Amino acid sequence: MRARPIVDRVLSVWGLLVIAFLFTPIAVIVVYSFNRGRLLASWEGFGFDAYAAALSNDDIISAVSVSVRAAAGAALIAVVLGTLCGYALARHPGGRIGRLVTALLALVLVTPEIVSGVALLPWFVSLGVDHDLTLFNSGWVRLVVAHSLFATAVVTFLVRARMQGMDSSLEEAAADLYTPPMRRFRLVTLPLLLPSVLAGALMAFTLSLDNTIISAFVQVSGSTPWPVYVFSAVRAGLRPELAAMSAVMLLLTLAALAAVALVLRRTGGSKEAVDALSGVR
Repeated sequence: MRARPIVDRVLSVWGLLVIAFLFTPIAVIVVYSFNRGRLLASWEGFGFDAYAAALSNDDIISAVSVSVRAAAGAALIAVVLGTLCGYALARHPGGRIGRLVTALLALVLVTPEIVSGVALLPWFVSLGVDHDLTLFNSGWVRLVVAHSLFATAVVTFLVRARMQGMDSSLEEAAADLYTPPMRRFRLVTLPLLLPSVLAGALMAFTLSLDNTIISAFVQVSGSTPWPVYVFSAVRAGLRPELAAMSAVMLLLTLAALAAVALVLRRTGGSKEAVDALSGVR
């Protein structure tokens, strides 16, 4: 009985050490984004010069714009397809088709990104060049499609887990009142799925926003996303403006997280669902 408080204190200290290990690099980047020096590692005083340089750099703004637009498109596709797929798998889990779809989605999650990138590049080239589907010559379209593949699998499993834990009595009551299926899904099922749908949308957005490997394969000239731009720029030296824009991107992600949590609270989302969003990133 006396050893219990000691174990609790040790676990608490260990938890704090793990949190510090995870978040110290992020804190360092944020702090050094206020460096007035030419190089990030050389501190020459506090200032906002790096933010001004980042916001006035057309290449940085273009890369961030490409990433945000691609992440928004990928999240939209993933939410629509993943919600419908998760609903179908939860309501009809049996059968060969259901097991096959689940296995394929699980395979997408565990496939290394380098393999996905190598597979997607010739496919896009074949569609855009050999089959004259010029839509796939667009770098933005390539990024959206490539990022939505993994994100759709993530949203599907989130929605399916939510559906399996839901009481179907409300849907059955709506059916007993002769509510049409589409109206029943829109007015009854979808509001109940809202926590998982919003969490999936945020996760799809953030996964797309920081994807580097697949983006490096499928991008085309003029549509370089932010992670690929940073990866190329650090070879010449990590400049403070890169840290400044990274801090801005972090702020945007936290703002999106806060917005989703606020929507969940106002729409009656459970406390557990709101708390779970804190562990998305």
